[in-house]
Amino acid sequence: MNILIFGPNGSGKGTQGAIVQKKFGIPHIETGVIFRENISGGTELGQKAKGYIDKGELVPDEITVPMILNRLKADDCKTGWLLDGFPRNLVQAEALHDALQKENITLDYAIEIVLDRQTSKNRIMGRRLCVNDNNHPNNIYIDAIKPAEKNGKLVCRVCGGELSARADDQDESAIDKRHNIYYDTQTGTTAGINYFKERVKVIQVDGLPGVNEVSEDLLSKLG
Repeated sequence: MNILIFGPNGSGKGTQGAIVQKKFGIPHIETGVIFRENISGGTELGQKAKGYIDKGELVPDEITVPMILNRLKADDCKTGWLLDGFPRNLVQAEALHDALQKENITLDYAIEIVLDRQTSKNRIMGRRLCVNDNNHPNNIYIDAIKPAEKNGKLVCRVCGGELSARADDQDESAIDKRHNIYYDTQTGTTAGINYFKERVKVIQVDGLPGVNEVSEDLLSKLG
């Protein structure tokens, strides 16, 4: 089963991707990892990509797409894959679709985790890290995992440890910039999703409920 997964920052896309990966026993492929592996491995595409990255420029699609295709043709992808983090816009969606067709690689599904922009932003800004374990979930905007309160101070709901917020989670301008791209229906990620809706089955799931509810809905629709 070959799948693309989409969702705005804050939608729980990474969590749901991991659940799908485990359920179907397919690799969860993140484009950032592909870049790092190609660069550290000194591949020809990796060296070309590094040249752009070192200059602070975006890596062109004619480098990114072949890099992704090489990964999708690896042995561990023979029974399927879940691609996360690409495409990010309409042009990339068109390029990926064309490339898959030329390689006779079938795309079975695209998953879209639907979440409104303000809720996505709140979830990012509401994340809190536990000093004892970063895997203890705490978010001031999600009722199910709201931090506890002790002596007038918010503490980890799991262990009572001190909480802190990541600096990038509090950078509203950076969050807005990423969301501007994602929610753009003309040229952005949403435009890319709409492109696939005309060509492949897109499974939409509501990202508003809790993790378990979302995953149950998603897995039932994937069959």
